[in-house]
Amino acid sequence: MKTKLLLTAAVLLSTSAFAQTTSQTELVVEPMNPTPVFHVSVTSRNVQAINYKHRGGTTKLDFAGTDLMPAATGQAKVESKKGYVEIEVEFANLQKPTVFGGEYLTYVLWAISPEGRAINLGEILVGYNHRSKVDVTTDLQAFALVVTAEPYYAVRQPSNVVVIENVVRPDTKGTTEALNAKYELMERGGYIPTGYKFDPVVLNTRLPLEFFEARNAVRIAQSEGAEQYASDSYQHAVRLMDKVDLFATSKHTDRKAMIAVAREVVQTAEDARAITVKKIDEQRQANERQAAANAQAQTQAEADDATRQKQQAQSDQARAEIAKAQAESDTANAQAATREAQAATANAEAAKTQAELNAANAQADKQQADSDAATARANAADSQADSDKARADMADSQAASATAVSAAQADADRSRAAAQQAQLKTDQAETDKLAMRAKLSEQLNAVLQTRDSARGLIVSMSDVLFESGEYSLKSGAREKLAKVAGILLAYPGLNIAVGGYTDNVGGDTMNQKLSENRAGSVRDYLVQEGVSANSVTAQGYGNSSPVATNNNAAGRQQNRRVELVVSGEAIGHPVDATTGSLR
Repeated sequence: MKTKLLLTAAVLLSTSAFAQTTSQTELVVEPMNPTPVFHVSVTSRNVQAINYKHRGGTTKLDFAGTDLMPAATGQAKVESKKGYVEIEVEFANLQKPTVFGGEYLTYVLWAISPEGRAINLGEILVGYNHRSKVDVTTDLQAFALVVTAEPYYAVRQPSNVVVIENVVRPDTKGTTEALNAKYELMERGGYIPTGYKFDPVVLNTRLPLEFFEARNAVRIAQSEGAEQYASDSYQHAVRLMDKVDLFATSKHTDRKAMIAVAREVVQTAEDARAITVKKIDEQRQANERQAAANAQAQTQAEADDATRQKQQAQSDQARAEIAKAQAESDTANAQAATREAQAATANAEAAKTQAELNAANAQADKQQADSDAATARANAADSQADSDKARADMADSQAASATAVSAAQADADRSRAAAQQAQLKTDQAETDKLAMRAKLSEQLNAVLQTRDSARGLIVSMSDVLFESGEYSLKSGAREKLAKVAGILLAYPGLNIAVGGYTDNVGGDTMNQKLSENRAGSVRDYLVQEGVSANSVTAQGYGNSSPVATNNNAAGRQQNRRVELVVSGEAIGHPVDATTGSLR
């Protein structure tokens, strides 16, 4: 028969749900403290479990106290019957459970399966002379027996305050199995709310243990969050606890009725706590699944973005290669046109030289004819007798002179015609150069804004092709410069001057350095794309040459630029170009 625990000493009891006054007859109900934190640790213990066999008869085993209560002892009679095992246990030298903390009010006997499953077999109440007995049954066939200190009898998880473990005797019947499983134990002190300060109370000896267990159960359920996650069960437990308080404060207490309701409070509060733990765990698992799904989605998004960037890079590379191939084709055509123009120029120069030579010969022939005519006239004056003959000879000489003059005039006409033809070819060569210049300007303008000037073709690049305050080229800038490089490769012999400019924001030294770095970046990329390093120069001008006002954002953006000045004999000079300075 169970004996009741007589509580006669002043102890410290955690009462975050209810605070007692020092009066032995009156209680005051107060709100609970904020939700505390409980700690659960997984502990591995080695305990011998016994397989009692089905209907294996009666056997005995002993109990020994752990390091927490080494003086405790016990003995059990175990009888395996049809469908269940009956256990009669008697313990001795059990100290009050409150020695482990004010929240520990009772002991619970547990059956532990070899797989680590713990089953609450019942409450152990300390009786007279620190002895107690209990008769219980279990449907397990193989198990170990342990006793733990607990806050109330209906707990579903053993605390790590293990005070007694079974010991196999030499005459114990059954098969011994080593139990070395990990099972969850509530950490010692885990029932104490965080930051809670104990109030010293005197326990009324007429109040049963079940009253204080009920208070613990409600307090722990609320501390776990049952008010939020298991509201119906928790509120039902609170209403039952109110009834228990009425019993406790009544002058004529019905002890049996109080105990019955108090035990119902414990059971209801424990159900609420168990529901809460389950819901919190489900919520945690749902959050973990959602976090995993979010992480997976983020990873997939990053992978998709990387794939898109790779595809874009491949597309840009393909376009650059096409532009380069087109540029190489244009280069070959331009080289052929240049050779043809050079040949035409050489032929024109040769024709001009021959015409000048023919004109000189004609002039010499005319001079010789004039000399011959003078000689004839002298001979006629010296000889009167031969005057007729002389006149005849002179007539013949004049005729010959006229013929020579006519021939010389014809040669001069032919020379002038050849010179005119040479001039036409020279003009055609200049026209071809201007056409080539116009074509180059059109090709460059299709990529970047281009204008003609006396200095050459000026290709403008705004600062949006760079990161703010930086000189690293963006991907769009590199693509445009690759196209420009491909176009320039088609026109050999060109000179490219790269100039960098800034607005007046910031110091002069910083702006000068930034303009030099930006010009250098453009030059290096053109060389990287195949443009001859000897034909490209770079220079920074800082904020010294604005093209617009620096008093507003639009003007400053125009002043932040990089310009390419493209010139060379191959593209000639514009016919009506006005003198201008490099901007």
